[in-house]
Amino acid sequence: MDSTQFLPAEIIKKKRNGFELSNEEIRFFIRSYTEGSIPDYQMSALLMAIFFKDCTESETLSLTEAMLRSGNVIDLNFIAEKKVDKHSTGGVGDKTSLILGPIVAAAGVPVPMISGRGLGHTGGTLDKLESIPGFNTQLSLEKFKESVQKNKICFIGQTKDICPADKKIYALRDVTATVESLPLICASIMSKKLAEGIDALVLDVKYGSGAFMKTPEMAEELAKKLMAISEGAGKKCTALLTNMDQPLGRFAGNSVEVEECLSILKNEGHQNPHVASMYNETRELSLWLSAHMIYLGEATKDLQSAYVLAEKMLTSGKAYEKFEELCVIHSGKLNQLPKPKHKKTIHAENDGFVKSFNTEALGLAGILLKAGRAKTSDVIEPTAGLEFHVKVGDQVRKGDVLYTIYGADPSLFSQAELKLKTSLVLSTEKTAPQKLILKTLGRGANR
Repeated sequence: MDSTQFLPAEIIKKKRNGFELSNEEIRFFIRSYTEGSIPDYQMSALLMAIFFKDCTESETLSLTEAMLRSGNVIDLNFIAEKKVDKHSTGGVGDKTSLILGPIVAAAGVPVPMISGRGLGHTGGTLDKLESIPGFNTQLSLEKFKESVQKNKICFIGQTKDICPADKKIYALRDVTATVESLPLICASIMSKKLAEGIDALVLDVKYGSGAFMKTPEMAEELAKKLMAISEGAGKKCTALLTNMDQPLGRFAGNSVEVEECLSILKNEGHQNPHVASMYNETRELSLWLSAHMIYLGEATKDLQSAYVLAEKMLTSGKAYEKFEELCVIHSGKLNQLPKPKHKKTIHAENDGFVKSFNTEALGLAGILLKAGRAKTSDVIEPTAGLEFHVKVGDQVRKGDVLYTIYGADPSLFSQAELKLKTSLVLSTEKTAPQKLILKTLGRGANR
């Protein structure tokens, strides 16, 4: 059918009544909205119809492809090796991209990464990297492609030419209460990832109190939908379901998370076993995500060999060298990483065992410190953040340090302190820690 014969109101009505839209109808609607011939109010109506009536797998794939084709798709076919990226659905203290990118690139697998900024209680990779003075995440696409070919790695933000439909639609979803729709979430994530020119993708889909998906079942449903889109587009995909019922690692913030990553990349030892275990949590998740990327990149024949190679890149110092190289690519002055000027400790008011965290509340405390954004126009304070001194299952005594608050403006600490004091539940009995990686879907699932 000629697209000029489509009427936007009829497409909205069809979806509202629960019928499946054709590929041509979806492409027409997305293209026309991006070009400006369909107004916001009609797109809002379609988004709400999708929110209530859902989408079939075919519709979701068509929606993703239409958003993908609304702008430039980066062509990296001139690079012989398999290109692999990682996407995380976000969490508190989620800093693995800064570790796994250098590990995988050092192993010879190109990592073209278009990353995002933090919004709400979850942090963003670009904000962490930009806490390094001079680090420029707005490189041209030509420089991006050149760096991926030559250095095997580059981190940039979404440009105006990549998935412009996603930018327009996401802004509309935010003000029309349609953010939580799984098909819309999937199309938004995957259109940007497929625009990178990748051959394979590893997904870190988080669940728990600090994740958008609150239960493992919800996370698995999202993971399977994302994998279906990836495979429908001819890209290999693996998904790990990981725990966000407590923050990942030792720090949450920007420069403080970079410091944690540098400690891991430098293979620094920590005499205190409890502190060492916090760093090891971040290290192990980064290594397993790296291993899956290396395996999908066909640098090894099996996942276990990929893990061994990833660990070798880390322990040999080659991953740290690659991170230094990344900073040179982006003009970052790593030796000028800022340190927090002020800090304050939060102490336990009772004895007990740590039963659980409201991890989202920890992220919201970070926003109050200006380590994150409540809205896109907010300005990040790079040294603001939190240090975690306890994890689920730990025994605490009255007066023990639970958190340390960091930042440049101590007048913000009191509000964050109130949020932190209600973020942790103590019990009289010890709670067994949960597994960090609950499940793996796709290739390497039986690791």
